Amino acid sequence: MPSRRQRGLVAAFACAAACVLATEPRLEAAEGAWPQHPVRFILPLGAGSGSDIGARLFAERLTTRWGQPIVIENRPGGDGFVAITAFLGAHDDHTLLFAPTSTFTAHTLLHSRLPYDPHDLIPVARITNTMISLSVPASLDVASLKAMVELARARPGKLNRASITGALDLVVDGFLKSAGVTVEKVPYRDPVQALTDLAEGRIQLYTSAFAIVQSQLQAGTIRALAMTNRRRAPTAPDIPTAEEAGYPALTLDGLVGLFGPPGMTGALRERIAKDVREVAADPAIEQRLRQTGQVLNPGGGSEFAAAIDEQTSKLVAIAKAIDLKSED
Repeated sequence: MPSRRQRGLVAAFACAAACVLATEPRLEAAEGAWPQHPVRFILPLGAGSGSDIGARLFAERLTTRWGQPIVIENRPGGDGFVAITAFLGAHDDHTLLFAPTSTFTAHTLLHSRLPYDPHDLIPVARITNTMISLSVPASLDVASLKAMVELARARPGKLNRASITGALDLVVDGFLKSAGVTVEKVPYRDPVQALTDLAEGRIQLYTSAFAIVQSQLQAGTIRALAMTNRRRAPTAPDIPTAEEAGYPALTLDGLVGLFGPPGMTGALRERIAKDVREVAADPAIEQRLRQTGQVLNPGGGSEFAAAIDEQTSKLVAIAKAIDLKSED
């Protein structure tokens, strides 16, 4: 069960937007002159991921608007800690974190100690929703999420699964608990290897960004049973949401956006969010993102903070339901 400290840290995400409006130290850059030098987007995922593609698309357009180059730095690994600590360690309003919220919203539940203060991740702009799918091998001959649950119930402990660590993994744990089934978790450092094992039948359930599995779906080696998102993917309208499939416990939107350091002024955050919304209005951006399993969902810092609060509250409830014990 989450400790009092963990619950307090999770609540930090809810009040982040309000906190930064209070009396914070301001970074030195003058808002009217920003940016004064190249901007960095630090990402917790590797090159070629959906978030990486989105970051590069927005960086290209924002470079034109801002008159300074935007450098993409991929810092994968370490359960997101590598990227987050690099971002916060910069102490610079020209360094932003471009990340899925699922990278960190489960941190306070999974770890008893953190190398950073969650208060310091300041939501600046919501950008996209990553589409997240639950897939099975085509050879398993399972055509629905309900059929998968029934198979797992008939073969307790005999099936294997993989998912991205963090919030998504925790949501799947809660789903299996609520469904009363056991599917063994297989850890992977490389999600591509998990996809290969899924296609070849060595694991029977894989939860990941839809972009990761699209090639195998097109090849017919795997089948997508449902999306965790609240809405169906525009590029895969025949795949139901988990809620439509009868399992609302699996609902999780893949929120992706920009975060600034705690000293970034409110005026600068609003300016960045405005520029993001204007770039998002370009139909070419929307079309390209859809091809990578993402849906545009631009919003300001307050909207982004509220969505993060909703996600973290859901994770707290799941952690309590499954009696999660955090690691040291």
